[in-house]
Amino acid sequence: MFRHVAKIAGHGVRGAAEYSIDSIRQHQVAREKRQAEAILAFLLRMGPIYIKIGQIAATRSDLLPQSWVETLRVLQDQTPHMSADRTRRAIERELGGPLADTFSTFELTPIASASVAQVHTAVLRDGREVAVKLVKDTVPEQIEQSLRSLGAMAKLLHAVVPPVRYLDVPRRFTELARLLRPQADMTHEAVQQQRIHDNLRGHPFVRVPAVLPELVSRRMLVMEYMHGIAGRDVEKVPFERQRLAQRLQDTIYTMLYMHGVCHGDPHPGNVKFTPAGELVLLDYGVTVELSEDEKWGLSSFYYACTRKEWEVAVERFTRYFVIAGEAVRQRQSDYVAAMIEVLRYHFDVSTNRWSTMAYFNDVNAVLRQYDSRYTTNFTKVELVFLSGEGFASQIDPEIDIWANARKFTDRYSPYMSSEVEQRFENDFTEQMPTSLKLRDRARSSLVAPTHIDRYFFPSGFPVFVKDAIGGSIRDFDGNEYIDLSAGYGPHLLGYAHPAITTAITESASRGLVNGIGNTAEIDLAELLVDAFPAAERAVLCNSGTEAIMFAIRMCRGYRRRTMVAKFEGHYHGSSDQGLVSSWFRFSGARNRPEPVAGSLGADPAAVAATLVLQYGDVEGLQRLREHADDLACVILEPMPTSVVALDVEFLTALRELCTELEVPLVFDEVVSGFRVAYGGAQVMIGIDPDLTCLGKVIGGGLPVGAVVGKRQLIEMAKSSQDPFNDYENRVFAGGTLSGNSLTCTAGLAALRHLATHPEIYQRLDANTDRLATLLREATQQREIACRISARNSIFSLNFSHRSAGLYRDRMAGSNFKATIALAYYMRKHQVYMAEMHSFLISAAHTTDDIDQVAHAFGKSLDEMLADQLFVT
Repeated sequence: MFRHVAKIAGHGVRGAAEYSIDSIRQHQVAREKRQAEAILAFLLRMGPIYIKIGQIAATRSDLLPQSWVETLRVLQDQTPHMSADRTRRAIERELGGPLADTFSTFELTPIASASVAQVHTAVLRDGREVAVKLVKDTVPEQIEQSLRSLGAMAKLLHAVVPPVRYLDVPRRFTELARLLRPQADMTHEAVQQQRIHDNLRGHPFVRVPAVLPELVSRRMLVMEYMHGIAGRDVEKVPFERQRLAQRLQDTIYTMLYMHGVCHGDPHPGNVKFTPAGELVLLDYGVTVELSEDEKWGLSSFYYACTRKEWEVAVERFTRYFVIAGEAVRQRQSDYVAAMIEVLRYHFDVSTNRWSTMAYFNDVNAVLRQYDSRYTTNFTKVELVFLSGEGFASQIDPEIDIWANARKFTDRYSPYMSSEVEQRFENDFTEQMPTSLKLRDRARSSLVAPTHIDRYFFPSGFPVFVKDAIGGSIRDFDGNEYIDLSAGYGPHLLGYAHPAITTAITESASRGLVNGIGNTAEIDLAELLVDAFPAAERAVLCNSGTEAIMFAIRMCRGYRRRTMVAKFEGHYHGSSDQGLVSSWFRFSGARNRPEPVAGSLGADPAAVAATLVLQYGDVEGLQRLREHADDLACVILEPMPTSVVALDVEFLTALRELCTELEVPLVFDEVVSGFRVAYGGAQVMIGIDPDLTCLGKVIGGGLPVGAVVGKRQLIEMAKSSQDPFNDYENRVFAGGTLSGNSLTCTAGLAALRHLATHPEIYQRLDANTDRLATLLREATQQREIACRISARNSIFSLNFSHRSAGLYRDRMAGSNFKATIALAYYMRKHQVYMAEMHSFLISAAHTTDDIDQVAHAFGKSLDEMLADQLFVT
């Protein structure tokens, strides 16, 4: 009985304790709710700048009490708005007339109201449904008043609190004010919104409303209306939450890393979702822009972190994003060690618990120790990460921020995970063990920058070829691959073509002649001159690189000038000048690019003596006029293989301007010459340069180069028979093996075969169109963003939603990880392509070959989707 009473008493004690705990929790929640409501009232009373702070706080459910987050969420789109009468007067003031003259219907009650503006739905007289964003009447003045007050506070803090002076709060606040002030200017917002709209046009799951520029004023912005579920109601979206959060993070990273202009305030009030999981991005009052240098710095820093190259990561981060104090220079090793400790912890030890807030706080703590600070722009990037990742964490509390980020931070590695990399190693060890053994053997003696150790894009699993015939190659393990490299271009007729093989065999039997006259040299020069309507003379050399160097030297000698104008993304061989701005490193504004060295060790003088322009930018050609007195020549690929474009209107304008300015125009047709047509691109479009550089196809597969063109330019390399005059008025363009009998004989065989078989070009064009269509269908069926440009046997493939515009835009929007990885997946399915974004077909490829390539591409895409190479 006593035990029974004790048992009852025990239940009573536990029940009382549980009641007490519940009561404490209720009181705590109630207190937090009161605190949140007080903060909300304060922020609303203080105006738009403070409301903006509250909007960011409302995304941080990982840091703040849930009741705070829920209360502050109203700041994202439910703040007080103007009355209907006041709204009507404001709209008609901006329109300059009655509402009914522009709109057939207009809802005077806004659908959203945030810190600066309120948004209304309306229908135009022509029936289009639009959203009208209207700045609240008192907001511009409130923003100015708040900025003045906060600016004064920043100056006071700097003056009276010595420990924070290193932050230079007044200067940083000035930068922040510059970011916030345009929020009340709808003309500025319209420009930024349209820029991001253009960048994301064609994206598989992101939508940005188009602006109606004729209905934009300083206080009003009219745009197309997009239906969707409000971000605060994300639980109503019938789409997998994990994928939705990943899409949001991917979108923010795409804008930052790739486009360089990003929505600066991605909180739930500025995002809608469609039932299909599409994101609709709204409100561009705050945007963040990164220069090309900063984009490069962000990518290179995070890439070093993924590779655990901590000292390199610290150096890059400091160079691009830190204003270093004297203490960093004085205690360099201690600073580096402290930063490494932070990076190692966040990028290696605790990646499964990634916290952007904790990372930035820890880095900032180190910077404070060394009287240093972030650059102002990186502070803006920090805010974007905090807001966007905070919202993503609300959508999916289990989101792995770091794993998703690796698509961008590790963008030059073809592997999404170590498991995928190991699977490749296992598969290729079984498929082509001899090639891998030769790869390992080569490491002890050979550096092969053209294939194994390729600059930027090395080959992890190279194929070593035993024999090559027609359109295929065979490795030492008996695997046969359809070849899409064509040796980077020379093998237009395929490998071991009978006409070329016979010519080489017969020529070799007669002995290789070089440095002495041979008839094949004259025959090839005559054939080249005859192929180009404006050509009068030819000089032979040993490679496309040499041809470019000699052409530039001839022009410099002729013009007695040193500056060379070239175009961003156009590769002109391995010389210091030819490499300038050829790769994926860009600098300067889009319409005024600045020259960038293509490689370590390049002569800075050669880089500085280069004027860089944009292919297709007719207005930008006026820069040639600015520098006409300094220019030796203008050089470009008329049909740049990096994007496979042929802009006839642009080339016509360039030809006319060079003629007017009397500046030689040089076409680099090393790739396109005799590949896209007999002669080259210039023959197809009827635009004649002053000089043409050739290579690849004209050697029949052997090393070759040539410069053909106007007599007065080519004969700059011809002796005057006076050694003193030669030194003062001629240029050197010789080479030991230039014009050797074997190469010239092979080249003659190839070109004569092309001249007598014009149907080859028709068949190449048909196969190009067929393969391009099949590849596009494969990506569209799988809803993979991919841009395939193709014409005249040349292909450029980029996993990107962006159409081919400027070279830097195309490269910046590319999923390099997927592009590189594609080569390995295709290799598993017996198709060889280099780990690059371009490839070629040859005249030896049959329709069956084309269909097999397309089939392998489809299978590769399926495997890449399974291995999460794409965000879907």
